[in-house]
Amino acid sequence: MASDAYDWQFTDDLEEFLDRAGAFLWSEPALHTVQLTVTDRLRAEGRTVFGEEAPYYGRCVDGDGTVRATVFQTPPYPLNLTPLTAEAADALAARLVQDGRAVPSVMGPAQAAAAFVAAWERRTGAPARLAQRQRLYRLSTLTPPDPAPPGRARVATADDHELVARWYAGFSADVDENPGPNPDRWARSRLAEGGVTLWETPDGTPRAMASVTPEVAGQVRVATVYTPAPFRGRGYAGGATAAVSRAALDAGAKEVLLFTDLANPTSNGLYQRLGYRPVADFAVYEVGGG
Repeated sequence: MASDAYDWQFTDDLEEFLDRAGAFLWSEPALHTVQLTVTDRLRAEGRTVFGEEAPYYGRCVDGDGTVRATVFQTPPYPLNLTPLTAEAADALAARLVQDGRAVPSVMGPAQAAAAFVAAWERRTGAPARLAQRQRLYRLSTLTPPDPAPPGRARVATADDHELVARWYAGFSADVDENPGPNPDRWARSRLAEGGVTLWETPDGTPRAMASVTPEVAGQVRVATVYTPAPFRGRGYAGGATAAVSRAALDAGAKEVLLFTDLANPTSNGLYQRLGYRPVADFAVYEVGGG
Protein backbone atom coordinates (compact mmCIF):
# COMPACT_ATOMS: atom_id res chain seq x y z
CA MET A 1 0.00 0.00 0.00
CA ALA A 2 1.41 3.38 -0.95
CA SER A 3 2.19 5.89 1.79
CA ASP A 4 -0.49 8.30 0.52
CA ALA A 5 -3.12 5.67 1.42
CA TYR A 6 -2.39 6.27 5.10
CA ASP A 7 -4.07 9.19 6.81
CA TRP A 8 -2.50 10.34 10.06
CA GLN A 9 -5.04 12.21 12.19
CA PHE A 10 -3.80 14.21 15.18
CA THR A 11 -5.49 15.68 18.23
CA ASP A 12 -4.62 17.12 21.61
CA ASP A 13 -7.91 15.79 23.03
CA LEU A 14 -7.22 12.60 24.97
CA GLU A 15 -10.85 11.53 25.13
CA GLU A 16 -11.26 11.92 21.37
CA PHE A 17 -8.09 9.88 20.81
CA LEU A 18 -9.24 7.06 23.09
CA ASP A 19 -12.73 7.11 21.62
CA ARG A 20 -11.31 6.60 18.12
CA ALA A 21 -8.25 4.46 18.90
CA GLY A 22 -9.05 2.76 22.21
CA ALA A 23 -10.23 -0.50 20.64
CA PHE A 24 -7.00 -0.67 18.64
CA LEU A 25 -4.89 -0.20 21.77
CA TRP A 26 -6.89 -2.83 23.67
CA SER A 27 -6.44 -5.32 20.79
CA GLU A 28 -2.76 -5.93 21.72
CA PRO A 29 -2.33 -4.92 25.37
CA ALA A 30 1.24 -6.14 25.67
CA LEU A 31 2.61 -4.41 22.57
CA HIS A 32 0.63 -1.28 23.40
CA THR A 33 1.41 -1.26 27.12
CA VAL A 34 3.14 2.14 27.19
CA GLN A 35 0.34 3.95 25.40
CA LEU A 36 -2.29 2.22 27.54
CA THR A 37 -0.64 3.02 30.85
CA VAL A 38 0.43 6.57 29.98
CA THR A 39 -2.98 7.58 28.66
CA ASP A 40 -4.56 6.01 31.74
CA ARG A 41 -2.37 8.20 33.96
CA LEU A 42 -3.08 11.29 31.87
CA ARG A 43 -6.81 10.64 32.18
CA ALA A 44 -6.53 10.20 35.96
CA GLU A 45 -4.14 13.04 36.80
CA GLY A 46 -4.39 15.56 33.98
CA ARG A 47 -2.28 16.44 31.00
CA THR A 48 0.50 18.13 33.00
CA VAL A 49 1.38 15.00 34.96
CA PHE A 50 4.45 14.43 32.76
CA GLY A 51 5.34 18.06 32.03
CA GLU A 52 3.94 21.48 31.31
CA GLU A 53 3.80 21.11 27.52
CA ALA A 54 0.56 19.58 26.23
CA PRO A 55 0.69 16.02 24.86
CA TYR A 56 -0.55 15.21 21.38
CA TYR A 57 -1.92 11.97 19.95
CA GLY A 58 -2.18 10.52 16.46
CA ARG A 59 -3.88 7.60 14.77
CA CYS A 60 -3.16 6.15 11.35
CA VAL A 61 -6.24 5.07 9.41
CA ASP A 62 -6.44 3.24 6.10
CA GLY A 63 -8.88 3.81 3.28
CA ASP A 64 -11.62 2.00 5.19
CA GLY A 65 -11.15 4.16 8.27
CA THR A 66 -9.61 1.30 10.27
CA VAL A 67 -6.97 2.33 12.79
CA ARG A 68 -3.68 0.66 11.88
CA ALA A 69 -1.23 2.36 14.23
CA THR A 70 -1.06 5.08 16.86
CA VAL A 71 1.50 7.53 18.18
CA PHE A 72 1.69 10.03 20.99
CA GLN A 73 4.15 12.34 22.66
CA THR A 74 4.18 13.78 26.15
CA PRO A 75 6.99 16.37 25.82
CA PRO A 76 9.85 16.18 26.70
CA TYR A 77 9.61 12.38 26.47
CA PRO A 78 10.13 10.40 23.26
CA LEU A 79 7.59 10.13 20.50
CA ASN A 80 6.03 6.74 21.21
CA LEU A 81 5.06 4.38 18.38
CA THR A 82 3.01 1.22 18.14
CA PRO A 83 4.02 -1.34 15.50
CA LEU A 84 3.64 0.14 12.03
CA THR A 85 4.68 -0.57 8.45
CA ALA A 86 7.47 1.23 6.61
CA GLU A 87 4.83 2.98 4.50
CA ALA A 88 2.94 4.21 7.57
CA ALA A 89 6.24 5.32 9.12
CA ASP A 90 7.07 7.35 6.00
CA ALA A 91 3.63 8.94 6.02
CA LEU A 92 4.06 9.80 9.71
CA ALA A 93 7.44 11.42 9.14
CA ALA A 94 6.01 13.43 6.23
CA ARG A 95 3.09 14.65 8.33
CA LEU A 96 5.25 15.63 11.32
CA VAL A 97 7.62 17.57 9.07
CA GLN A 98 4.68 19.25 7.36
CA ASP A 99 3.24 20.25 10.75
CA GLY A 100 6.62 21.52 11.98
CA ARG A 101 6.70 19.23 15.00
CA ALA A 102 10.05 18.70 16.70
CA VAL A 103 10.98 15.07 17.40
CA PRO A 104 13.97 14.93 19.78
CA SER A 105 13.66 11.19 20.32
CA VAL A 106 11.49 8.21 19.43
CA MET A 107 10.66 4.93 21.18
CA GLY A 108 8.78 1.91 19.88
CA PRO A 109 9.06 -1.66 18.61
CA ALA A 110 12.51 -2.01 17.08
CA GLN A 111 11.36 -2.45 13.49
CA ALA A 112 8.84 0.40 13.66
CA ALA A 113 11.31 2.77 15.32
CA ALA A 114 13.99 2.00 12.73
CA ALA A 115 11.51 2.54 9.88
CA PHE A 116 10.43 5.90 11.27
CA VAL A 117 14.00 7.05 11.88
CA ALA A 118 14.98 6.13 8.32
CA ALA A 119 12.02 8.10 6.95
CA TRP A 120 12.77 11.04 9.24
CA GLU A 121 16.42 11.12 8.13
CA ARG A 122 15.38 11.08 4.46
CA ARG A 123 12.98 13.97 4.95
CA THR A 124 15.01 16.16 7.30
CA GLY A 125 18.63 15.20 6.66
CA ALA A 126 19.06 15.02 10.44
CA PRO A 127 21.08 12.02 11.68
CA ALA A 128 19.75 9.68 14.35
CA ARG A 129 21.53 7.67 17.03
CA LEU A 130 20.42 4.42 18.61
CA ALA A 131 20.35 5.33 22.30
CA GLN A 132 18.99 2.14 23.89
CA ARG A 133 17.83 -1.33 23.00
CA GLN A 134 15.04 -2.67 25.20
CA ARG A 135 13.20 -5.96 25.53
CA LEU A 136 9.59 -6.37 26.59
CA TYR A 137 8.95 -9.43 28.76
CA ARG A 138 5.71 -11.14 29.81
CA LEU A 139 5.40 -13.25 32.96
CA SER A 140 4.85 -16.93 32.23
CA THR A 141 5.10 -19.04 35.40
CA LEU A 142 6.24 -17.04 38.40
CA THR A 143 9.30 -18.63 40.01
CA PRO A 144 10.24 -16.75 43.20
CA PRO A 145 13.91 -16.69 44.24
CA ASP A 146 15.01 -19.86 46.02
CA PRO A 147 16.43 -19.28 48.51
CA ALA A 148 14.54 -16.05 49.10
CA PRO A 149 16.54 -13.08 50.38
CA PRO A 150 16.26 -12.52 54.13
CA GLY A 151 13.30 -10.41 55.14
CA ARG A 152 9.87 -9.83 53.66
CA ALA A 153 7.89 -7.69 51.24
CA ARG A 154 5.37 -5.07 52.31
CA VAL A 155 3.29 -2.51 50.47
CA ALA A 156 4.67 1.00 50.95
CA THR A 157 2.45 3.62 52.60
CA ALA A 158 2.34 7.40 52.79
CA ASP A 159 4.80 7.19 55.69
CA ASP A 160 7.40 5.93 53.17
CA HIS A 161 6.99 8.94 50.86
CA GLU A 162 10.43 10.49 51.43
CA LEU A 163 12.23 7.17 50.94
CA VAL A 164 10.23 6.23 47.84
CA ALA A 165 10.73 9.67 46.24
CA ARG A 166 14.48 9.54 46.94
CA TRP A 167 14.79 6.04 45.54
CA TYR A 168 12.80 6.99 42.46
CA ALA A 169 15.22 9.86 41.84
CA GLY A 170 18.06 7.34 42.16
CA PHE A 171 16.36 5.00 39.72
CA SER A 172 15.87 7.82 37.18
CA ALA A 173 19.55 8.73 37.45
CA ASP A 174 20.60 5.11 36.95
CA VAL A 175 18.54 4.72 33.76
CA ASP A 176 19.55 8.19 32.55
CA GLU A 177 15.95 9.35 32.49
CA ASN A 178 16.60 13.06 32.31
CA PRO A 179 14.36 14.80 32.91
CA GLY A 180 12.31 12.21 34.73
CA PRO A 181 8.93 12.68 36.37
CA ASN A 182 8.98 14.76 39.55
CA PRO A 183 9.96 12.26 42.28
CA ASP A 184 7.55 13.69 44.87
CA ARG A 185 4.63 13.61 42.46
CA TRP A 186 5.56 10.14 41.26
CA ALA A 187 5.79 8.84 44.84
CA ARG A 188 2.52 10.45 45.89
CA SER A 189 0.67 8.98 42.92
CA ARG A 190 2.09 5.47 43.19
CA LEU A 191 1.66 5.30 46.96
CA ALA A 192 -1.98 6.39 46.68
CA GLU A 193 -2.55 3.43 44.34
CA GLY A 194 -0.73 0.98 46.60
CA GLY A 195 1.63 0.46 43.68
CA VAL A 196 4.99 0.34 45.47
CA THR A 197 6.34 -2.68 47.34
CA LEU A 198 9.42 -2.55 49.56
CA TRP A 199 11.68 -5.44 50.47
CA GLU A 200 12.72 -5.18 54.10
CA THR A 201 15.39 -7.01 56.07
CA PRO A 202 14.25 -8.93 59.16
CA ASP A 203 14.79 -5.82 61.32
CA GLY A 204 12.42 -3.79 59.11
CA THR A 205 15.03 -1.83 57.12
CA PRO A 206 13.99 -1.24 53.48
CA ARG A 207 16.57 -2.42 50.96
CA ALA A 208 14.76 -2.42 47.58
CA MET A 209 11.52 -1.39 45.91
CA ALA A 210 9.44 -2.43 42.93
CA SER A 211 6.40 -0.66 41.53
CA VAL A 212 3.64 -1.52 39.10
CA THR A 213 1.31 0.49 36.88
CA PRO A 214 -2.44 0.25 37.45
CA GLU A 215 -4.24 -2.46 35.48
CA VAL A 216 -5.46 -1.37 32.04
CA ALA A 217 -6.87 -3.75 29.42
CA GLY A 218 -5.92 -6.69 31.62
CA GLN A 219 -2.21 -5.81 31.68
CA VAL A 220 0.00 -4.51 34.50
CA ARG A 221 3.60 -3.45 34.01
CA VAL A 222 6.40 -3.66 36.54
CA ALA A 223 7.83 -0.22 35.92
CA THR A 224 10.42 0.64 38.57
CA VAL A 225 12.75 -1.80 40.30
CA TYR A 226 15.48 -0.22 42.40
CA THR A 227 18.07 -1.21 44.98
CA PRO A 228 20.53 1.40 46.30
CA ALA A 229 24.06 0.59 45.13
CA PRO A 230 25.46 -0.53 48.53
CA PHE A 231 22.81 -3.26 48.83
CA ARG A 232 22.86 -4.75 45.33
CA GLY A 233 23.73 -8.34 44.57
CA ARG A 234 21.90 -9.73 47.61
CA GLY A 235 18.61 -10.72 45.98
CA TYR A 236 16.48 -7.90 47.35
CA ALA A 237 15.32 -6.71 43.90
CA GLY A 238 14.32 -10.26 42.98
CA GLY A 239 12.29 -10.59 46.17
CA ALA A 240 10.49 -7.28 45.56
CA THR A 241 9.81 -8.05 41.90
CA ALA A 242 8.44 -11.49 42.69
CA ALA A 243 6.19 -9.96 45.36
CA VAL A 244 4.66 -7.29 43.08
CA SER A 245 4.29 -9.85 40.29
CA ARG A 246 2.40 -12.22 42.59
CA ALA A 247 0.22 -9.37 43.87
CA ALA A 248 -0.68 -8.38 40.28
CA LEU A 249 -1.68 -11.93 39.43
CA ASP A 250 -3.71 -12.28 42.63
CA ALA A 251 -5.51 -9.04 41.76
CA GLY A 252 -6.61 -10.54 38.45
CA ALA A 253 -4.09 -9.21 35.91
CA LYS A 254 -4.11 -11.29 32.73
CA GLU A 255 -0.63 -10.15 31.73
CA VAL A 256 2.27 -8.91 33.86
CA LEU A 257 4.90 -7.16 31.77
CA LEU A 258 8.20 -5.35 32.16
CA PHE A 259 10.89 -3.70 30.04
CA THR A 260 14.62 -4.19 30.40
CA ASP A 261 17.67 -2.46 28.98
CA LEU A 262 19.41 -5.10 26.86
CA ALA A 263 22.75 -3.59 27.85
CA ASN A 264 22.16 -4.82 31.43
CA PRO A 265 22.67 -8.59 31.54
CA THR A 266 22.08 -8.70 35.31
CA SER A 267 18.47 -7.49 35.14
CA ASN A 268 17.69 -9.55 32.04
CA GLY A 269 18.98 -12.68 33.75
CA LEU A 270 17.07 -11.93 36.97
CA TYR A 271 13.71 -11.46 35.27
CA GLN A 272 14.08 -14.60 33.19
CA ARG A 273 14.84 -16.61 36.34
CA LEU A 274 11.63 -15.21 37.85
CA GLY A 275 9.65 -16.54 34.89
CA TYR A 276 9.51 -13.60 32.47
CA ARG A 277 9.77 -14.49 28.78
CA PRO A 278 10.58 -12.22 25.79
CA VAL A 279 7.72 -10.68 23.82
CA ALA A 280 9.39 -8.15 21.51
CA ASP A 281 12.41 -5.89 21.19
CA PHE A 282 12.06 -2.11 21.37
CA ALA A 283 14.46 0.72 20.59
CA VAL A 284 15.00 4.33 21.59
CA TYR A 285 16.61 6.73 19.11
CA GLU A 286 17.82 10.28 19.57
CA VAL A 287 16.91 12.26 16.47
CA GLY A 288 16.87 15.87 15.33
CA GLY A 289 15.34 18.20 12.82
CA GLY A 290 11.72 19.03 12.20
